[in-house]
Amino acid sequence: MARKAGSHAEITGPAIQEAALRLFSRSGYAAVSMREIAAEVGVRAGALYLYTPDKQTLLYDLMKDHLEALLAAWEKAKGTGTPLERLETFVGFHVDYHFDLRDKVFVSYMELRNLSDENFRKIQKLRRSYEDELEAILADGLESGAFRFEDVRVTTMALLAMLLGYITWFRGGGRLDKDDIRRIHLDLARAMVGA
Repeated sequence: MARKAGSHAEITGPAIQEAALRLFSRSGYAAVSMREIAAEVGVRAGALYLYTPDKQTLLYDLMKDHLEALLAAWEKAKGTGTPLERLETFVGFHVDYHFDLRDKVFVSYMELRNLSDENFRKIQKLRRSYEDELEAILADGLESGAFRFEDVRVTTMALLAMLLGYITWFRGGGRLDKDDIRRIHLDLARAMVGA
């Protein structure tokens, strides 16, 4: 369905995504209706369907956009060097990139259960692309003898769980800031891989 001439699609479309992200993060995908999203944006519920076919597509698009942006940013940030240097780059990047994206991270990882099977497979493929980057670093470190741990896949997932965990408990304005969080996570990552 085409939007009428003079509509503000470049404003309303992103506003719908931002409202959905806020509401999904605060209340959970299942508890949020399209009517609530429309009210948050200040449009009629029917107007949402000019921008998205349904709530499922809205959730999928939020996750896809987050993961595609993450992969593009990592592609620019990653470097070369020893496995330890590459691991340190990955950990620092991950902490810094996600630091101010609490809602996006929460929705992208906690709402996977609400994706349709087809959408889940697509998002899982994007997530796996990012996981593979860390897994390759760990495999290189293990093979070279720079790292000492038992299982590459389990260690990859454990590191990522740790690196995402601070999003759920960290609040600014306390005794720690972003630099502290990055430094501590770097120390923890080195310890986890036996570096």
